[in-house]
Amino acid sequence: MVKHQDMGNLDGPVLLFGGPYSNLQAMDGLLTQASKLGIDRSRMICTGDVVAYCGNPSATTERMRDAKIAMIAGNCEKQLAAGAMNCGCGFEQGTACDILSAGWFGYAHRHVSDNQREWMAALPDILSFRHAGSRYAVVHGGFNDIARFIWPTSKEQVFDEEWQAIEAAIGPVDGIVAGHSGLPFVRETSRGRWINAGVIGMPPHDGCVETRYMVLDGRELTLHRLSYDVKSTVSAMTEAGLTQGYHHALETGYWPSEDVLPCDLRRAVFASG
Repeated sequence: MVKHQDMGNLDGPVLLFGGPYSNLQAMDGLLTQASKLGIDRSRMICTGDVVAYCGNPSATTERMRDAKIAMIAGNCEKQLAAGAMNCGCGFEQGTACDILSAGWFGYAHRHVSDNQREWMAALPDILSFRHAGSRYAVVHGGFNDIARFIWPTSKEQVFDEEWQAIEAAIGPVDGIVAGHSGLPFVRETSRGRWINAGVIGMPPHDGCVETRYMVLDGRELTLHRLSYDVKSTVSAMTEAGLTQGYHHALETGYWPSEDVLPCDLRRAVFASG
């Protein structure tokens, strides 16, 4: 059965973010930034994957729990809660992303506690909230496939399929907030806005080290850059032996592999454009 949490009406700006990815420094940076913006933690929502590539899976999980931020389960939470030995991202076998994931997920598997797994198992699959007269749903990747990669260039049919599935489960929505792909974007569809808030734990493959989050305030949606202590995050990864390439991504702004990306979003396309 799908676990749905209705957050009710949220008054005031809502901070949307995804993927802390075991990046404790980015998590702390976001909490500091939220305070500067005057956004209470009751108006912060995470699209999942508190644990992934970086070196502090347990501490980042505890920071999220202590902050009592609303969050849905990402594929990483689902897999860790189930005691699985892979991240469940749906990477094609033998690809660079598939091979690299074995290292960081294995580390997370060893360092997340049983109590934290129980917390992950209790997370909802989908959230909903009302804001400024509109109703929003929050999912991780897709509704029926938690690890579905949905991109700004995905076909309209993809968004329509997701909208139908979500509304069949929880009723009509005016907008959908999602994560998983790691790229922030807003897609205006025939049914409403599909909002990917991006992730705070890894840069969005654009050559900038800052990560991203969004703020929803009425009908206005703004994308923000998050600066944090990158050096300390890289040091934590190095000490943990997580040196397969994602540590360099934090410093260069580019992912160690593009094989998960559709061709039209790969770096070579931008370089030739």
